[in-house]
Amino acid sequence: MSAANLRARVRAEMTEEIKSVARRHLATDGANLSLRAVARDLGMASSAVYRYFASRDDLLTALIIDAYDAVGEAAEQAAAGADNPLERWLAAGHAAREWAVANPHEWALIYGSPVPGYAAPTDTVVPATRVLLLLGRTIAEAYESGVIVERPPLTGRFAEELEPIAAAYHPGVPPRVIADTIAAFFQICGAISFELFGQLKNSVEEDRRGFFDYQLRAAATLAGLRP
Repeated sequence: MSAANLRARVRAEMTEEIKSVARRHLATDGANLSLRAVARDLGMASSAVYRYFASRDDLLTALIIDAYDAVGEAAEQAAAGADNPLERWLAAGHAAREWAVANPHEWALIYGSPVPGYAAPTDTVVPATRVLLLLGRTIAEAYESGVIVERPPLTGRFAEELEPIAAAYHPGVPPRVIADTIAAFFQICGAISFELFGQLKNSVEEDRRGFFDYQLRAAATLAGLRP
């Protein structure tokens, strides 16, 4: 291995170690990360950590991108083996929830309250849309196959705003279908967040997966998928 390759490998490993420690801090401190605290846990001088991440916001961005990519990958892998749009929708939704249950603090980072003083850069946009675009492709394919429930067209300013989105991602799919898919995605995210943030306590305790499946199917109906 050349010296340059060795340095790159060491840097990549150190970067991953810093992010791993930072994820542990998410569990105790939320998104209120401190590079000094991360450096202390690593037994490093804070100046050394700054060679990998120039600021707290840079570290937060890396964690956010990783989280979005991880939940997106989980949903995509689960959906890949499904036989029809509804099964693909259900597989993707359950995979997203299972990832969230296993990684609640990372879910809170990307779908919880905004971090004060942090403005997400454009680097986060593509990872952030992976699950939504997966569900959007599922609904678009269902529409093209004629298995979406017919509904009145969407009109007004909102419809005009959605037209370029429909044209860019799913040409030929009406804005109403795009709107229903986005609304269904928000419903899914809300259902997961309600569970993770303790809102189901003393109501649904035993079969939360079953309750989520019920909500996921309701979201599929909202998006226009036939049962």
